[in-house]
Amino acid sequence: MELTKEYLSQYFNPKNFFNRETSWLEFNRRVLQEATNTNLPLLDRIKFISIFFSNLDEFYMIRVSGLKEQVRANIFELTIDGLTPIEQLKIIEKTVQPMLNEIYEYWNKVILQELRENRIFICNMDELEAREKEALNQYFTKEIFPVLTPLAFDPGRPFPYISNLSLSFAILVENSKGEKHFARIKVPTILPRLLRIDHIVKLEQRNGNTNFTAKFIWLGDLIKENLPKLFPGNKILEAHRFRITRNTDLEIQEDEADDLLEVIEENIKQRKFGSVVRLEVQNTMPDFMIDTLIENLEITRNDVHIIDGNLGLSDVIQLYDLPIPSLKEKSFHPSIPYIVDREENIFSLIKKKDIMLHHPYDSFTPVIEFIKEASVDPDVLAIKQTLYRIGQDSPIVKYLIEAAERKKQVAVLVELKARFDEENNIYWAKELEKAGVHVVYGLVGLKTHAKMTLVVRKEIDGVQRYAHISTGNYNPETAKLYTDIGIFTADEKICSDVSEIFNFLTGYSELKQFNKLIVSPINTREKIIEFIENEIKYARQGKKAHIILKLNALVDPLIIAALYKASQEGVKIELIVRGICCLIPQIQGLSENIRVISIVGRLLEHNRLYYFYNNGKEILYAGSADFMQRNLDRRVEAAFPIENTEYKKIIIENVLLKALEDNQKARVLLPTGKYVFNHKVFYEQNVNYQEWLIRHWTKQTISILHNENKT
Repeated sequence: MELTKEYLSQYFNPKNFFNRETSWLEFNRRVLQEATNTNLPLLDRIKFISIFFSNLDEFYMIRVSGLKEQVRANIFELTIDGLTPIEQLKIIEKTVQPMLNEIYEYWNKVILQELRENRIFICNMDELEAREKEALNQYFTKEIFPVLTPLAFDPGRPFPYISNLSLSFAILVENSKGEKHFARIKVPTILPRLLRIDHIVKLEQRNGNTNFTAKFIWLGDLIKENLPKLFPGNKILEAHRFRITRNTDLEIQEDEADDLLEVIEENIKQRKFGSVVRLEVQNTMPDFMIDTLIENLEITRNDVHIIDGNLGLSDVIQLYDLPIPSLKEKSFHPSIPYIVDREENIFSLIKKKDIMLHHPYDSFTPVIEFIKEASVDPDVLAIKQTLYRIGQDSPIVKYLIEAAERKKQVAVLVELKARFDEENNIYWAKELEKAGVHVVYGLVGLKTHAKMTLVVRKEIDGVQRYAHISTGNYNPETAKLYTDIGIFTADEKICSDVSEIFNFLTGYSELKQFNKLIVSPINTREKIIEFIENEIKYARQGKKAHIILKLNALVDPLIIAALYKASQEGVKIELIVRGICCLIPQIQGLSENIRVISIVGRLLEHNRLYYFYNNGKEILYAGSADFMQRNLDRRVEAAFPIENTEYKKIIIENVLLKALEDNQKARVLLPTGKYVFNHKVFYEQNVNYQEWLIRHWTKQTISILHNENKT
């Protein structure tokens, strides 16, 4: 039976789905587990503490703010798991508070002590020597005092504007007349949160000891110590830190926009004034000060988080930069595959055969060199590229500009709506336009999330197209941390598909069908369900049927319903889902043949892979799309087939199957929504999938490609 929407809707029962928001919170709990994992070196645990808090900030800015907007608008539409916005908010707060208590207790009782044991001191003012205090106070007077602005709050001066994620002091002062006043001081963001004392005060080497030592003090502590200088003639009665989170997911009226760039720029300005969705305060702050903030920020007590510790611990990531290799996981250096590490034109190499790269195990350098070579090659006629998250100092953009200056046709889609990268993308879009590049900002109602480059080259036998298509962004920095797969190809059908997508993005071409690519919003959901239906057909015939999906998120109810149906028909389904998973596994009569794991490790699992056994004629796609409604219906996404026999074997065996063996960083999703470690008692040896790839990836691909080259 065809898996139509109507047929699959029989599975649309709230009991068959996890809530999206609680599933995300469980993902951040896995990050918390890494932050408290004593098997990790100290600075890596601190890195995960920072990630935990950065993740939580974004969750409140986007997801929680969206729920609160629904409540304010009296929207009570149920989620697919049957919850109202109010019910979700209650569950979120009930879940988040214990996690905050746990991570702050770990920071205060374990991390700070281990830092001290390793001669890294985060000091209080009363722990410092007199000369250190004196030097810091002088530093305050020269470097910090000039940028601080005390803002009073009284009948003549309204409550001051407080920016998103900024750290502030709420201060109560008393003047010489005995009158009490409220004031606010913002902790400046242009200075590091942790000041390196031993850089300000040149410490002596004592007893010939040359061991590395680092001493820090919180910037806020130094400001608090010097508050009397900011309020001369007044007595400081109270001074307590607080931090707010605003709604940053403001709606863009694209269909009414004459100029999308102007609209996005205005949106960025307005984002600063989004409604407050969370207030974090130190647990020392008295109730009357909390009430003052609540009243003037127009929030409720339910929006307040009372914290036992320093606010905004995402900033502790600066400790990770300390030059102490022994306190970090052993570094590794991506390698350039044998096939491209030769004195041969990149285009002639691609013409011979597809080239696959798996970042960060393979270097991102060949991708940059591909754009560089296209920019200088006199035979290249045109370059077309999509840019989603570009990065701050992009060599790729510089080469595109150079190509335009050499009179090549260069067309670039810069996705201005890439959340939190808008300002950076606007800057590069303007720089590209100045150089004469044809820049497209995106399509009304759609984000362009596909990662593609097309190079058109004049050759002896006619015009030839070359494509690079990937699961990851054209960002050299994230390419060091995110796992992504990309291919260079001269395959005529793939290049034709990529060309059609660019015509759709830059002109008025209508996307309808493709030779090899799977493209959102055209046919991704339909093709995936078609592949699932195929496995069901083979299972009914008593043949082997197997699906493996590797994703960042699985939310789409139709695809989940199709997987439920496949499970009931006996298809073996293995899902590797890093983040949100709304599918409930291991339910008898529904999903007993579905196993879900999540891997959270030193690298961020970012590639999306779709594998179907297909009666032995294995189908494997890599793509940019997760299985969420936004990726399937509201974004331009592209998935490409891995057709080369050896590449397909490498990915199936060394990526998908090896990930499923992981018993160090993999957690198994239970029917309760909780995750447990994939316990090693079931395996003969320990497998840390990412560390295994670091050791084996280059070795194996070099061997395979070298043998292919010989033949």
